[in-house]
Amino acid sequence: MGSKDMPPLATSFWRIFLKSQLHYKAQVVIITGGNQGLGFESARQFLSLHLSHLIITVRSEEKGKAAALKLQAEYPNATISVWLLDMCSYDSIQTFVKRVESELPHLDIAILNAGRSKADFELVPSTGHEETLQLSYLSTILLATLLLPILKSKSPQGTPGRLSIVSSGTALATKFSNSQQSPLLKSFDDIKASPTPGLQTYGATKLLCHMFIYKLVDYVSADDVVVSLVDPGMTRGTGLNRDMPKVIRTLVVPMLFAISRSCNKRKESHGCFIMDWEIRPFPPLLYTPKGKTTIERLWQETLDEFDFAGVQSVLESMKKN
Repeated sequence: MGSKDMPPLATSFWRIFLKSQLHYKAQVVIITGGNQGLGFESARQFLSLHLSHLIITVRSEEKGKAAALKLQAEYPNATISVWLLDMCSYDSIQTFVKRVESELPHLDIAILNAGRSKADFELVPSTGHEETLQLSYLSTILLATLLLPILKSKSPQGTPGRLSIVSSGTALATKFSNSQQSPLLKSFDDIKASPTPGLQTYGATKLLCHMFIYKLVDYVSADDVVVSLVDPGMTRGTGLNRDMPKVIRTLVVPMLFAISRSCNKRKESHGCFIMDWEIRPFPPLLYTPKGKTTIERLWQETLDEFDFAGVQSVLESMKKN
């Protein structure tokens, strides 16, 4: 039968392309915020690539189970688990990490997807930090760091674990008006000192992630865990701007390809920022003397913030082979 005799494709070119490039048989993937938008679509994509065990994290067990039922209907042979995780709570993050350590015989990939851009300034009661800073930077970095030794020890021998943090191109455009404030992190909690609530604050907190990862690669070998930042763009249906006015969004395909690239290319993407399907430079500030000084200040403030969780010891342990 020739091409002209065939019916049109019933599925997208991108789904066929990704399936031909990748598969995740016998692998375990954690996706935070996997019950909706970007996380849900990422979960669906991994399942379409024959993923054996998917774990989605949610704050609401009811919403998580509803999402899992939808995914299970599409992929009845996959194992799909729903685990509770409140990214506004340090206690919840630590409890989640302990569960990963104790219950999973192995872990291949973790995708940290939590984040929100809010038009209003609001503090998280349990930590006292501004909510966007808490979700997009502090909690994400705490979870990422605590997962590093687990990904190192529970990934297959000879294959590094993979940790992808969902980033944003807004990190390239943010004014970061409080970059010289001291202390830096606490300045986000002061409405008079912090960037304008909304995309400026969101972009600044994503820039903080870039700064932390810039330094983190000094502690983490690509032979143990490949860490990358992935920009999904202003993706349709992500829920990122559910508290913001309507904005123009792009397609979900670039995000899915970028995550797949960061997971599949492994060592090539370690410590890198992936945007528009390619490895890209960090924001310009990181290459300047002022930026490097800010990186050091942020690094120390972050370690001090997480002293209760022993993050410094975790990082030192990752240096030892």
